[in-house]
Amino acid sequence: MRTAVIVGGGIGGLTAALALRECGWDVTVLEQSPELSEIGAGIQIAPNATRVLVALGLRDALERVAVTPLEQVRRRWSDGEVIASMPMGDELERRYGAPYWQLHRGDLFRVLLDACRDPDEEGRVVRILTSFPVVSVEDSGARATAVAADGRRVSGDLLLGADGLRSTVRTSAGFPGELLRENEISYRALIPRTVLEADPETEWITHRPDNTLWYGPGAHAVHFFLHSGETLCLVVQKHGSDARLDDAPSALVTRDEFVATVPGWTPRLLSLLAKAGDDVLLQRLLHRAPHDDWVHGRIALLGDAAHAMLPYQGQGGSQAIEDAGVLAAELEGPGADDIDAALERYRARRAPIAAELQRASLVNKHFLHLPDGPEQRARDALLRHRFAGDGGVTFDWMWSH
Repeated sequence: MRTAVIVGGGIGGLTAALALRECGWDVTVLEQSPELSEIGAGIQIAPNATRVLVALGLRDALERVAVTPLEQVRRRWSDGEVIASMPMGDELERRYGAPYWQLHRGDLFRVLLDACRDPDEEGRVVRILTSFPVVSVEDSGARATAVAADGRRVSGDLLLGADGLRSTVRTSAGFPGELLRENEISYRALIPRTVLEADPETEWITHRPDNTLWYGPGAHAVHFFLHSGETLCLVVQKHGSDARLDDAPSALVTRDEFVATVPGWTPRLLSLLAKAGDDVLLQRLLHRAPHDDWVHGRIALLGDAAHAMLPYQGQGGSQAIEDAGVLAAELEGPGADDIDAALERYRARRAPIAAELQRASLVNKHFLHLPDGPEQRARDALLRHRFAGDGGVTFDWMWSH
């Protein structure tokens, strides 16, 4: 039986573990934390990724916790005017053959973890080792090994670095590419539906499970429901920096600071921000320049370790899941006995698509944050034109893989 070692027990790592398990691999996941968990807030999973999750047999479990938006709505910062909208829901699934889901990261994580550990699933149960901080990796040509801080070693026919932005696998194996810091920060909050329903100023948002973006000068906001519709995820991303993030990846801020991120914006949005608690998550946005060097011998990268991107296409999580699906397909299909060739096919299939999304996300930072003026009016006219007819065409290049 072929063996795989996956460094990193997040969404990308567990998706890869489950997919490889179903291909007949013996899989071990190494996680540095004492217990497996997924921090963060909401995640949007587009059809290019949900078709992987559906193929893994997770549809029923995920539909119990996911929200399928009826429409994607784009609004102006100053008055909430709708710039453009696009049907989603069943219409989008008919087009792409897979749904668009909004989930809490923890809900998606638990479904993946349960499936990896389910003894009734196909293949051998995934072995998960926690408190295993990998400090280096080695490649002997036919085998690859992860080495823990205390000297423990785990080897396999394949070692997969799914250990995120600050990937130890990437650094130890000598993959190129430094983390880049944009002058961009993100605020994330979760708001209970009951809090929104209790106030006439915010009750309107609970009428439909739409996916909404607000465009404004130097910032944009996104909100969508998750937890089966019981929680609103509300995000503001904007130009700027914060000294609290100089030595830490994140910080918690108050609702007053959250509301102050977009002064002068329409009260319709500010009233939503004001419903947040005093535990709003502040983060600096990091990314890497596109690079197609993802495979060194029997060591390969996946997810943010391979292609960290800005969140301005909403594809970070989806790309990690798509990586896992393509990797498993190449290691199961014709020629799968040649692991080295399969890894090269994985790289060749995935790296160009991820690179295009990395570039598009960087461009979209400017597109989303235009100040009012001729360029903004041209952008809004372009959006109205794109979505007036068959708006789904806009996303074909992302969602049809």
